[in-house]
Amino acid sequence: MNGAELVLSTRKRLGLSQRRLALRAGTTQAAVSRIERGVVSPTFTTLRELMLAMGEEPVLSSRRLPTDWDPAHMTSTLERGVEERLALALSWNRMAVQLAAAGRSARDDE
Repeated sequence: MNGAELVLSTRKRLGLSQRRLALRAGTTQAAVSRIERGVVSPTFTTLRELMLAMGEEPVLSSRRLPTDWDPAHMTSTLERGVEERLALALSWNRMAVQLAAAGRSARDDE
């Protein structure tokens, strides 16, 4: 559920008009309408003010992505050419070998 849907569904559940919500929140009916229609995306602060004006508090949470891969990273990786991706993979592999060797060396020095 996005901010627009949350404001709209809460307002309707409580039987408030856009005008009444706007008066409670210290804004205009037009601003509430723009948010509910998705014309503007409210900041969390604005969303919180609207929800508090309706006697409710929004709860922000997070959840783990369904994959171990970051979608933005995956997109940027796939935009690279095959040769560049291979060069990056080989450089990461070399670094992993160096880190493993450094770890072994540190353990041997103890």
